[in-house]
Amino acid sequence: MSDDLPARAAALDAADPLAAYRDRFITPPASDLLSYLDGNSLGRPLEATASLMDEFIRDQWGGRLIRGWDEGWLDWPLTLGDRLGAVALGAAAGQTVIADSTTVLIYKLAGAAVTARPGRRKIVLDTDNFPTDRYVLEGIAAARGLELVWISTDPETGIHASQVASVIDEDTALVLFSHVAYRSGWIADVAEINRIAHSAGALAMWDLCHSAGSVPISLDSWGVDLAVGCTYKYLNGGPGAPAFAYLRRDLQDTVRQPIQGWMGHRASFEMGHGYEPAPGIRALLSGTPSILAMVPLHANLDMLAEAGIEAVRAKSLLLTGYVLDLADEWLAPLGVEVAGPRSASERGGHVTLRRDGFKEFLSPLWDSGVIPDYRRPDGLRIGPAPLSTSFTEVCQGLSVLRDLIEKNR
Repeated sequence: MSDDLPARAAALDAADPLAAYRDRFITPPASDLLSYLDGNSLGRPLEATASLMDEFIRDQWGGRLIRGWDEGWLDWPLTLGDRLGAVALGAAAGQTVIADSTTVLIYKLAGAAVTARPGRRKIVLDTDNFPTDRYVLEGIAAARGLELVWISTDPETGIHASQVASVIDEDTALVLFSHVAYRSGWIADVAEINRIAHSAGALAMWDLCHSAGSVPISLDSWGVDLAVGCTYKYLNGGPGAPAFAYLRRDLQDTVRQPIQGWMGHRASFEMGHGYEPAPGIRALLSGTPSILAMVPLHANLDMLAEAGIEAVRAKSLLLTGYVLDLADEWLAPLGVEVAGPRSASERGGHVTLRRDGFKEFLSPLWDSGVIPDYRRPDGLRIGPAPLSTSFTEVCQGLSVLRDLIEKNR
């Protein structure tokens, strides 16, 4: 059966309705890059992004100079936020904003959430969430004298609704989890966990970093209160691209973020005394928007709207399913284990493989033009981005990994 795997990759590529999108990405020479399997960490740039950046620098920045602020730049955090909400988040207009980094936005929204639940002393989180989520909540709890309620989660799965139900009570102000677990790829039951949180009067916040642009999201219909995510993974925004925040419309008059800057003021250019928050989602802004860093999002949101998130998800499941087949056929006999969910309904956009000593394989993999992602203590994350990755590319990458393991047994 293993001899059929490369042929199956070729057949899947031939039948792929999204295959043409691969040509829209900037591709290094084959001698430098054989297989890029780290789209879940940093997405590849589009050719259109390079053109847009050049046009923006020469014509908008260089040509319009300071006048650009009055010709639309100031509205980009909101207009791009609305576009992202419609294309990838299942969020109606006026609830999503592009701003800051993921860490800063988690601080803003989590801080605002606990303030909006005065008298409640507990924040519920899990032990295997992404470090920045945990660190920010630790800082908020320490500064405000709050209690962190830790749920121990299995690194090979993720948070379960039953675990949340077992610890939440009327003293809980906030729960914060990841929609797709960064380590295992586990998809949480967002709607059910929200229901449990709301039944206790708590607010529910979600980290969407490993799902936005890869897994369909329905923030409005799931009843999400607050959410944060990055744009440099499946949204191809570039290294350090600004993050996004979602705040449900009916909470916007009462949930007030703590970093009161001039861009979140009711009338930024009045330069008046005293802070008065702007109405709606604009109040989540603080400082001057990172306009240059938002330019790539225009190109990717155009592409994602054209392709459709459901089609992206369908290919993602085929890609990760193919990774599982390769792992079972080629790598399991060499001591490699799948450290994550196998079911399509529970699997996000990446697959984690585990084997003692995987850290030592990173350099030779990179030297061979194969780029996966490594997570301590012994995991390789295989994250094929659906719009930029072929099945043959996945096959070639895992073939190199197989050969390296065999060589070093």
